[in-house]
Amino acid sequence: MNTQSRIGRWSVIIGIVIVLNLFFNYALSLVYKQPRYEAYCPSTQVVTLPQTENACVTQGGQWTNDAYYGKPIPAGETRPAGYCNLQYTCSQDYQKASESYNRNVFIILVVLGAAALLIGTFLGSNEVIGSGLSLAGVLSFVIASMRYWSSANDLIRVVILAIALALLFWIAYKKFKNA
Repeated sequence: MNTQSRIGRWSVIIGIVIVLNLFFNYALSLVYKQPRYEAYCPSTQVVTLPQTENACVTQGGQWTNDAYYGKPIPAGETRPAGYCNLQYTCSQDYQKASESYNRNVFIILVVLGAAALLIGTFLGSNEVIGSGLSLAGVLSFVIASMRYWSSANDLIRVVILAIALALLFWIAYKKFKNA
């Protein structure tokens, strides 16, 4: 096989890998909308922060007693005894929705990646398309894991890695076993 032919084959394989993953992610973003921070914590043009703990908590905020990090208040100057983060409750709700969304996207991308990997592995009629689909499936696993990794606990991370490794071993055994 000449060099030009190998470059052409790898160009098509890399194109399949990139475009298929772009397709997965953009199609998913059209069908399944990501939570928007503004939907949970709408911003207003004028914000009046509560000056007391009770008023802050009543409005869904989080009161921090030492807003000035232990620095003494200069004589003659008055400051509130703390600080209110009015977006505490809504940002917690947004974080939960975001984690749920990332988990669901992870599952969908893993399923799509596994389908691409399996089809590519057992597609014997065209080596370029089979290789492109297989590599696209692996890249889909990587993208899915990167999106969800920070939200997953340690046990889920180990399970993700074990399943991915088992799947790769199984495919390697089925596809490349010695004659």
